[in-house]
Amino acid sequence: MPDPMSVASGICAAGALLSSWQLRRRAVRAEAEIGHLQAELAAERHAASHDPLTGLPNRRAFYRLAATLLTDAAGEPLIAVVLDLDDFKQINDRYGHAAGDQVLISVADRLAGFAGDNLVARLGGDEFAGLLSTPTVDRRWIEHATRRLSETVAAPIRLNGCSVRVTASVGLAPVTGPAQLTDALSRADAAMYQAKSLGGARSPRQLIDSVRLVER
Repeated sequence: MPDPMSVASGICAAGALLSSWQLRRRAVRAEAEIGHLQAELAAERHAASHDPLTGLPNRRAFYRLAATLLTDAAGEPLIAVVLDLDDFKQINDRYGHAAGDQVLISVADRLAGFAGDNLVARLGGDEFAGLLSTPTVDRRWIEHATRRLSETVAAPIRLNGCSVRVTASVGLAPVTGPAQLTDALSRADAAMYQAKSLGGARSPRQLIDSVRLVER
């Protein structure tokens, strides 16, 4: 006949083992739930600060990130860039909004590739902005960079079995501190609209804000 004490001891050991197993299962479930919640929170934060179509930072994130970059730049020159696609409505009208979305994605990818580690964002619609580091505010250097940016955007885009080109009007202005960001973007925006008003007179369209540029 089994020893009652041994039986009781075995039951206690089994109970302890079961309890330990249940605790581990609860810990695993809790850890998985925490991981899931953290992933959801990260996704929500990303969605709140990024454009859902292109994946670039949105307008709110651009101003926040630009202010941080300017604070950390220690007075080094940066260039505020505003870029707007020309006659973009014709893309939507001719090829459809899905095709228009693909054009915006392609332009965003090209801007990100052009900017490298610099900040670029989609402000809304077909308008983009950037804050680019520059070794100088020399006019010739900036003209060269602006021309390259315009040509990058204007390269052919494959769309629905055909090749289309979109041009962009570009405006830019130097900025050296957080307090100047809004003013620089306003000057770059005004330059961009002046470039757009030139129509086909310059291709690709570009205009450089002349304020604070050094002639060399």
